[in-house]
Amino acid sequence: MAHQWRGVIREYFDRLPFSESDAIVTLGEGGTPLIEAPALAKLLDVGSVHLKFEGMNPTGSFKDRGMTTAVSKAKSSGAKAVIAASTGNTSASAAAYAVKGGMQSVVLVPAGKISWGKLSQAVAHKAQILQVKGNFDDCLRLARELSENYPVFLVNSVNPDRLQGQKTAAFEIFDALGYAPDLHAMPLGNAGNISAYHLGYREDLDAGRISVLPKLWGIQAAGSAPFIQGSPVKKPETIATAIRIGNPASWDLAQAAKADTDGSFGAVTDKEILWMHRFLSQECGVFVEPSSATGAAGLYKAAKLGTLPKVNSIVVTVTGHGLKDPDWALKDEAGRSIKPKKVAAVADSVAGILGLERNK
Repeated sequence: MAHQWRGVIREYFDRLPFSESDAIVTLGEGGTPLIEAPALAKLLDVGSVHLKFEGMNPTGSFKDRGMTTAVSKAKSSGAKAVIAASTGNTSASAAAYAVKGGMQSVVLVPAGKISWGKLSQAVAHKAQILQVKGNFDDCLRLARELSENYPVFLVNSVNPDRLQGQKTAAFEIFDALGYAPDLHAMPLGNAGNISAYHLGYREDLDAGRISVLPKLWGIQAAGSAPFIQGSPVKKPETIATAIRIGNPASWDLAQAAKADTDGSFGAVTDKEILWMHRFLSQECGVFVEPSSATGAAGLYKAAKLGTLPKVNSIVVTVTGHGLKDPDWALKDEAGRSIKPKKVAAVADSVAGILGLERNK
C-alpha cells in the first residue's frame, strides 16, 4: 500500500517540539509539489528553477504548515479559542484548524483590505471575524494585547510554534531534490516564511544533510517595503494584499536569515508582480495569487539588471493559490475585463474562429 501523507507533524515528528502526549490537529498539510519550471529558468538564464507550490495546502496557502503546529499546541494547552491578525490567508487557516481542533477562532482583518476569496474561507469555517479600522499592523497589535490579557491563544507567526511548522518546507525541498538549491526566493511580508526556511535549512546544515545554506531572497512589494526602506512603512499600499505589511513581526529573524545565507532583500512594483503572476500561469502552468508571484518577479528584475548571482539551481516558493484572489486573472494588462467569446453551437463556425481547417 502506498504511503499516505500524514501532515507535517507526524511526517517530521522527530524534528519538531512535540511529545506523544500532545494533541495533533492536522488537515494533511505539507507534501506540496515541487514543480520544475523550465520557462522561468530560461527567463532567468539559470540551470534549473523549481516552484514550491504552497497553494496546494488544505486552505490554499503555506500558512497551514505553521497553523497545524500552533493550533496543536493551543489544543494541548487546553485553549478554547485562538486569535489571529490577518491580511487573509492566516484567517482562513486559523479558522479551519480551529474547527478541526474543536475550538473557536477570532480573526482580526484590516477593514476593506482583504480579498473576498480569503474572507469567504474564514466565514465558511465559522470564525468570529472583526474588521479593524486600521491596517495589518494595528490588527496584530490588538491581537497581541488581547492574547496577553484574555483567554485566547495567539496563532500569528510571532508564535514560535508557527515557525516550527513552516520550517518543514525546507525539509521537503531537500527530500525532493536530494540537495539544497543555490538560491531560494520568496515573497516577504511579515517575514515569518523566510525566517522559517532559514531555521529549516540551518537544521539540515547542522545535521549534515546539506553542505551549504541556500542564499535566501525575500522580495517585497515596492509600496510595502520596510526592509528596503530600513524602517516601518506607516501606510503600506500594494495590490499584493498578502504582503501589505508595514511593520514585519519577524524583522530581526529575517535580517539574520539574510546575513547568515548571504541573501538579499528586494522590491518590485505592482506592475512587475502582475506581469509575473500572468507568466507563471501562462508559461509554467501554476496559478498563484498575485502576492505569490513576488519572489519570481524579484528574480526576473535582478536578472534584467544583471544583479542575479551566478547560480545553477533556484527554488521559488509561491505561497498561495490563485483562487485566493482570482479577480486579477480576469483582467488584461490594461486592466480591462476578459470575457469569453460567444459562439453558435456550430462546428464550422467554431473552427473558423479558432483558425482550424477541416481534416483531409
